[in-house]
Amino acid sequence: MQHCLPRYLSISCLLVVLSLLLVAPAWAQGNGPGVRGARAAALGNASVALAGEVWSMGNNVAGLSELQRPTVGFYAENRYFSSALNVGALTVALPLGRTAVPTTAVMPGAEGAAPAPAAARTWARNGVVAFEAQRFGGTLYNETRLAAGYAYRFGQISLGGRVDMLQVSIEGLGSRRVVLGTLGGQIEIVPQRLSFGASLYNLSQTKLASYQDERVPTVLKAGLAYRASSQVLLVVETEKDVERDANFKAGLEYRPVPVLVARLGLASLTEQASAGIGVVAGALQIDYAASFQQALGFSQHLSVSKAWGKN
Repeated sequence: MQHCLPRYLSISCLLVVLSLLLVAPAWAQGNGPGVRGARAAALGNASVALAGEVWSMGNNVAGLSELQRPTVGFYAENRYFSSALNVGALTVALPLGRTAVPTTAVMPGAEGAAPAPAAARTWARNGVVAFEAQRFGGTLYNETRLAAGYAYRFGQISLGGRVDMLQVSIEGLGSRRVVLGTLGGQIEIVPQRLSFGASLYNLSQTKLASYQDERVPTVLKAGLAYRASSQVLLVVETEKDVERDANFKAGLEYRPVPVLVARLGLASLTEQASAGIGVVAGALQIDYAASFQQALGFSQHLSVSKAWGKN
């Protein structure tokens, strides 16, 4: 009996972990795209239309195209105070060349004004490459992924793609490795004011196991980002797993001063609310978010990113 007890506890813990994955499908990893960066977490993960940050590698790879400098980022998440649901990710993005592009736009806050030349903007002439390493879970159940991505911008349109090598491991049952692909796109409908983004995760519907034809989730996301002024950003998004109900998400970002940002977010499917803050100190950005789900409790998110070189 004493020899059987540890194995019984291990199986029980594994069942708890898998139950959490099923109860909170839109936020638990579950082989899905997950969350990247505390900024996205604070905005209810309505992040498909966000661009110009290293976390675009996971949220919508097309958004990498607006990065101007080499950037590295680290993201950590503690979900529902359970170490078995921890997430850690390291991402590096490298712009390839740089070009200045003059734009014409109605600047935020100029209500009703005629279009006027805006300052020249820069982005990578030959696109941006990025690499990511991520781990989710604990000893009993974990997912590890290595990914490479590329994004390119031409005019007001950005396109990107990434390839993931995903390994899923369950104690006592072994592990399985699969390769899957993701495509993303963004378009500035109104330059520097209104953007649309969309992405398709696991476009090949990769099979994970033959038992019950288990596959990595295929997830389609589409959304808008609207910059009402230089201080206010609104984001909305719909996320649809082909085997689950749609998840509607919305977020608000307010920047009272250049170095400080406050954020709020909601997600309908999981009935989850989130909030967070961000601090920008030169090339260093630190973001924190906390989210609450009534049945499961609190989750915490922390991300740090650092850029090098000149704008």
